[in-house]
Amino acid sequence: MPAELRLRIVLEKPPAGVDYALQKGSGAKYQTEQLQRGDGNDLRFEFALSETLRGPYVQGPTGGKFVYIDIGQAAGQLGTPWSRRLKVPLASITPELIAIGAILETRVIGTARDGGPACATPRPFAGWRAVKR
Repeated sequence: MPAELRLRIVLEKPPAGVDYALQKGSGAKYQTEQLQRGDGNDLRFEFALSETLRGPYVQGPTGGKFVYIDIGQAAGQLGTPWSRRLKVPLASITPELIAIGAILETRVIGTARDGGPACATPRPFAGWRAVKR
């Protein structure tokens, strides 16, 4: 079995009052994990994948793999107008970065231009970096 790779997504200052969750699985049978409500501060999602970038949180084809952060209704929140997903790419995770043996972290802006939660693939995307465990 491949070794475990620890990842952390930091969602920077997303709008308050909106729920965010890490998506596990795909299709109609997905689950949400690490449910958090935005309060004006950064939100953190930590999870593990195999070093081959496989696991229950991974979506997409080889070369285009990503992880979803579900937002608002997609995260199970009732009474909100927001139903979005943030698509966090894994493509910039290289074998050299994995070999460092640290937690890999990315930081993503949490608020879109319309003032609502950021969604889709972040542009620009800063990529992943190794941080201390």
